[in-house]
Amino acid sequence: MSTSYVTIAEYLFKRLHQLGVDSICGVPGDYNLTLLDYIEPAGINWVGTCNELNAAYAADGYARVNGIGAVVTTFGVGELSAVNAIAGARAEKVPVCHIVGKPSRSAEHDRALIHHTLNDGEYNTFARMQAHITVAQAYLVDSRTACEEIDRVLRQCLLRSRPVYISIPVDMVPVKVSIERLESRIVLDDAALPKDSNIVLSMVRELMYKCTQPAILVDGESRAFGALQEIETLVRETGWPTFTSVFGKSLVDESLPNVQGVWMGNFAPLAQAEFFNSCDLILCFGPHFSRTNTFRNNAIPPREKTIAFTEMDIHIKSQIYRDLPIKAALTELSKTLDVSALHKYPVYPNLDAHARSEHVVTTPSSSAQIMHSQLWSRISSILRPGDIILAETGTAGYGSHALRLPTSTHLFKPVTWLSIGYMLPAALGAAIARRDMLKKKSRVNELENTRSTPSGRTILFIGDGSFQMTAQELSTIIHQRLDVLVVLISNDGFTIERCIHGRHQKYNDVAPWRYLDLPKAFGADSLVSEGYASRTCQLRTQADLDAWLQDEDMLLLKGRGLRMVEIFMGKLDAPKPILQMLEEQMHRERKTAV
Repeated sequence: MSTSYVTIAEYLFKRLHQLGVDSICGVPGDYNLTLLDYIEPAGINWVGTCNELNAAYAADGYARVNGIGAVVTTFGVGELSAVNAIAGARAEKVPVCHIVGKPSRSAEHDRALIHHTLNDGEYNTFARMQAHITVAQAYLVDSRTACEEIDRVLRQCLLRSRPVYISIPVDMVPVKVSIERLESRIVLDDAALPKDSNIVLSMVRELMYKCTQPAILVDGESRAFGALQEIETLVRETGWPTFTSVFGKSLVDESLPNVQGVWMGNFAPLAQAEFFNSCDLILCFGPHFSRTNTFRNNAIPPREKTIAFTEMDIHIKSQIYRDLPIKAALTELSKTLDVSALHKYPVYPNLDAHARSEHVVTTPSSSAQIMHSQLWSRISSILRPGDIILAETGTAGYGSHALRLPTSTHLFKPVTWLSIGYMLPAALGAAIARRDMLKKKSRVNELENTRSTPSGRTILFIGDGSFQMTAQELSTIIHQRLDVLVVLISNDGFTIERCIHGRHQKYNDVAPWRYLDLPKAFGADSLVSEGYASRTCQLRTQADLDAWLQDEDMLLLKGRGLRMVEIFMGKLDAPKPILQMLEEQMHRERKTAV
């Protein structure tokens, strides 16, 4: 029997395409140029970005929506530009494959002093840096093992939901390898529970049966390890009051009557705080207890009252029981749980949560300035099922805690890495992932003769300081003809930094840009004939806000293209948790003055 062959580059991109990667972001460089020639023939769309950092941010956003993403950079200068974003993916459990085109093996063997090196003949310095922020690495220098190495690394990317690194020397790109391995897809088998798992799950069930004031806390690592369906089943079946962390918001259906919104610890409404702190059992799923995800460690549930389900362990109070993968453990728990024996609240606690009633706010005068205390509850009214929402580090990230999300809405917020400017290119990646998924769905619907579901929008909330960090990718959004609503909070700089320290210092200011001129500068006007429209507006008063909330075109509920809204807000106006930091700063100043 004759054996078919493909190049190593073809193998890599075909394998990624099999895993669901339909678009790859990156920047060309002379060590990856021939590698890039193989992307589109593999059925993958190439998305060129303005720099490598933004490309990796976009790959991260793509992966959060799609399940896996990829970015291609060149050796040295390109890959180091992407490091910040890859580290963020590591911190927040995002499966991104970073592919680096490298100089030839002969150049490395000869220790040639060529460009993009440190001029020391050393070619592995940058790879060693990457090893600290990725969970698996492959250096494709041997055609006999290249395919196996690609598969090993991609399996780790999916299994551990973290970034991986693949480098390929330019002379290895066209080397032929057998196609045989491509005929078998990479499939992650469902993890099996150990034989003695029933002992641990019995302990969990008994504690669930005995408790008299239980609650559920859903955190963000639940998404990374594929346990969302199992968690929502428990949320529905128990009916117990359910909270999310910052990272976990949107991971459970907020239309359910027992879903209470974000648990904010000391910043929570009084009724919520009194209830949560009096609970005798907290079921916590996918904990990610970073300081910023827990409101400065104030929202971490007490260990003595908590059963925590992590990636591979169950923590019951102070004991850790290992090798119990969260998805398998929750599946088995649901099968064996007697729901009728669980505590039922005779009168459901009134927790003053947005999920149980509409926000009621004082209606300001039409000429009043727009403030965070009213803005976010009103924005909830424009959200629709299927929307993908991104809220940047700062006032937008904190403000979005108050959003009431429709079913099947995804919200991505700053969690732990908090790299300012991330969300704009991440919105690019998320919008591309949405487009790719809709194309697949359309093809399936055509084959099955079924109707498609509402597609939703990609909506970005971002401050002016963050926007200036990565503004170039607005041009890529336009170039890719993506439908995105950008809501820019214009408050003359870094308000969150002002509230932390230096409220009157000029280092927290940014240059005054004419933000709404940028779509035109980036070529949006030239696409009108293609049906891609760019429209902008400014909001300064409550009357302006009222008008925008009723404008279906500016909300991107009609038409397609880019919509950009600039909301003018006070320099020191912010959501409550940030205002507390401002109050602490002012208190320090008063003490120093004395």
